[in-house]
Amino acid sequence: MSEATPPPATPYQAPSQLSPADEKLWATLIHIGGILFSFLPALIGYIVLKDRGPFIRAHSATALNFQITLAIVYFVGGILTVIGIGVLILAAAGILNIVFSIIAAVAANKGEWYSYPLTIKFLN
Repeated sequence: MSEATPPPATPYQAPSQLSPADEKLWATLIHIGGILFSFLPALIGYIVLKDRGPFIRAHSATALNFQITLAIVYFVGGILTVIGIGVLILAAAGILNIVFSIIAAVAANKGEWYSYPLTIKFLN
């Protein structure tokens, strides 16, 4: 008997490309998820789906950039609540999160490219 192990039945395959409809669906869900769960949907979407198509990669990266920017704003606003202005910063950030995420989700659902305004570009 040979002690060599046989090769695996199926070799590793690169992830398959998503269909355009699936890319639009996932991009829409990532943007809407940012309203409820902050940066987690964008981070998970970017890690899992970035190699599955250019549309989903662009939308997940832009959503993650926006959510990281918002996390920084929430942190600064939380610190500045001591002097009172932080409450206004937190309220403005919450409103911008809802409005811009809905606009981005609608654009993604239409198959359009979208870039959030007022965002620091951490990822391309």
